[in-house]
Amino acid sequence: MTAPCVADYSCLEICPVSCIHPHPDHPDFDTVEQLFIDPQACIDCGACVDACPVDAIHAEEQLPERWKHYARINREHFEVASRV
Repeated sequence: MTAPCVADYSCLEICPVSCIHPHPDHPDFDTVEQLFIDPQACIDCGACVDACPVDAIHAEEQLPERWKHYARINREHFEVASRV
């Protein structure tokens, strides 16, 4: 996910492997500024790309230059979560 993410969860509904977090039933859902894609669980099917209403999802190799740092932000989100 990148800056335009509005966390409307249309991507969550379409993802066949549930790799986008947090889910609407998670306590943090209402407070997060964006959703995160687990790079280890994602199967790169592209379903979320088409479902995103604000064009916030890109394959890592196609990230616009100004949003390349979001690949690290997504990775780090799951690295921190796995240590808790």
